[in-house]
Amino acid sequence: MIGPGDTPGKTPFHPTFVNNMKNFIPLILDQTVGHYESWVEFFQIQACAFDALDNINLKTPRPASIDEATWNRLDSIVKQWIYATISPELAHIILNPNATCQDLWTCLSEIFQDNRATCAVYLEEQFTSTHLDAFANIIEYCACLKNLDDQLANVGNLVSK
Repeated sequence: MIGPGDTPGKTPFHPTFVNNMKNFIPLILDQTVGHYESWVEFFQIQACAFDALDNINLKTPRPASIDEATWNRLDSIVKQWIYATISPELAHIILNPNATCQDLWTCLSEIFQDNRATCAVYLEEQFTSTHLDAFANIIEYCACLKNLDDQLANVGNLVSK
């Protein structure tokens, strides 16, 4: 499909060429907040919707229907998505001018997956030391516990109910 401004022989239009990922992913990935699994889910939904899931899936080679120039452009766009939806601190940690978006995706996975046990211990301590008297009302208290519960679930450590 040829898009606006494209002419035959030039790089064809691709859905990822027109978007702002911050409009579609409602959170910023940060090391201090345990929303990695949620961020991954939001990111993968958008990558699939914009036909760019191959760019972050390490098991999928470049489709034969996409020429190298388009693939490289898609790679750059998905890298922009990653950098736009993570904290500045994480961006500095994974920043690598020669990295592909798959490299960045893997690096983020390693940062969050390799620290699961340490994160679980920290979150469990926070959960058990959270007391109602530290909050203005029961709603804020329950919201805090729910947030900690979600974060613990994200690191594979469910709270018994």
